[in-house]
Amino acid sequence: MAVTHSAFTIAFLTGLSGLAFNRTHLLSALLCLEAMMLSLFLGLSLWMLQLDISFFATTPILLLAFSVCEASAGLALLVATMRTHGSDRLNNLNLLQC
Repeated sequence: MAVTHSAFTIAFLTGLSGLAFNRTHLLSALLCLEAMMLSLFLGLSLWMLQLDISFFATTPILLLAFSVCEASAGLALLVATMRTHGSDRLNNLNLLQC
């Protein structure tokens, strides 16, 4: 239990640190968000299996559905910024210019 718990905690914190410190490209930020959601999904699924709780069995699937919606919205934003700005670099984006 402690090894799996620490592995998912380290995976989540690695994604969080990648999101916080690697802010050059929008695609790398989206990949870090997906890594965080994947570690949350796996940790929640294993937690449900270990505790044998059938009442909250749909919670990991619901989390995965929200993760897919977040990924599709992120890719749509990536395509829109690539078309308007020509690059996915976050330094080129300025929210004050419309």
